[in-house]
Amino acid sequence: MADLLRCLLNVAEKAANVARVCRQEAPLFELLVQEKTGADKNKKFVQDFKTLADVVIQEMIRHDVCAQFPELTGFIQGEESNKFENGLGESVTVTVCAQQEDTTALLAKVLDGDQTAASLLSEVIHQDLQLQDQMAESLQISISPADVGIWIDPIDGTSQYIEGKEEEEPDEGFCVSGLPCALVLIGVYLRATGQPVMGVINQPFNRKDSTGKRWKGQHVWGVSYEDVNVCSLAQHRRSHAQKSEHLSVLLSSSERSEVKDALAKLSNGSLMFASGAGYKILCVLQGLADVYVLSEGSTFKWDSCAPHAILRALGGGVSDLSACMQAKNTEYATEITYHQPSEDQQSYGVDRWANQGGIIAYLDSSVIEKVIAVLAGTI
Repeated sequence: MADLLRCLLNVAEKAANVARVCRQEAPLFELLVQEKTGADKNKKFVQDFKTLADVVIQEMIRHDVCAQFPELTGFIQGEESNKFENGLGESVTVTVCAQQEDTTALLAKVLDGDQTAASLLSEVIHQDLQLQDQMAESLQISISPADVGIWIDPIDGTSQYIEGKEEEEPDEGFCVSGLPCALVLIGVYLRATGQPVMGVINQPFNRKDSTGKRWKGQHVWGVSYEDVNVCSLAQHRRSHAQKSEHLSVLLSSSERSEVKDALAKLSNGSLMFASGAGYKILCVLQGLADVYVLSEGSTFKWDSCAPHAILRALGGGVSDLSACMQAKNTEYATEITYHQPSEDQQSYGVDRWANQGGIIAYLDSSVIEKVIAVLAGTI
């Protein structure tokens, strides 16, 4: 299992490189700009490129992980479909080939013959990258890859990535929006129970380098399995829940007004808002917020699996908000699981994998009771 963690750290960093190269190299950046402005005449081509970055990352992760752990074949799921229709009306299935030149040729077909853009992407996909992480390298954990599955969100916060607002995280580490909110998320869960056991978060756009021209990233990982709870994130901050009667509550700006009003009572009227589900849970992990609450079923298994596993490693979790509201006692056995689709007969397609009851993400489980108390009768 430690070998799997090291593999995921490497592919997540390669994914971050793909995300960065799409913004740093002119042939690829022009396509992103066209998506943002809508100025390009070939709308279908531009729309395809918008999701191509996601799909390239997803299929690269799938390819690299299965090459090292073939027992995971068929158990790596992602947000994106890998089928495209190019400007000529041809249907193309994006995969990572064994040889770089073959991957280049396939991507060029998707990109209507844009050989330069295809070559740039292919070069990053096939790079031999070995990320150094001493803590991960020393980890000992006994679990077989044959017992787990993986959820990938190749670029969580795609709208922030496409918009490309180059706002760096301030010293306190919190951004409302912008490139820092775009994350690569890879979560591992037990096939038998759906319990999240390992998570890797890569933030490709954390800081600019010394030249101020290129972005540098950071990564966070955690493992929570049986008696092993290890996280790369040093907890420099104590939770507000441990030092104040008020909680810092993080929400989506699109959250219902009645939910905002109710939760404002916990935060002394000062709520926090940010973009990206993964980024909001990362803020909870970093101690920047006590709790992230979402009352709608608008997040999915690929959004929450990775950060959920890391929260568990720190003693926290991600629970189904609706189930918490319905629980009859304070022993909230309501954590989200990841191995089965929804049993709701009204759910189809990707909606079967939605966190339909909403979510509540926390480091300190005592916040659950406080959140439920103020939301009672509201949702």
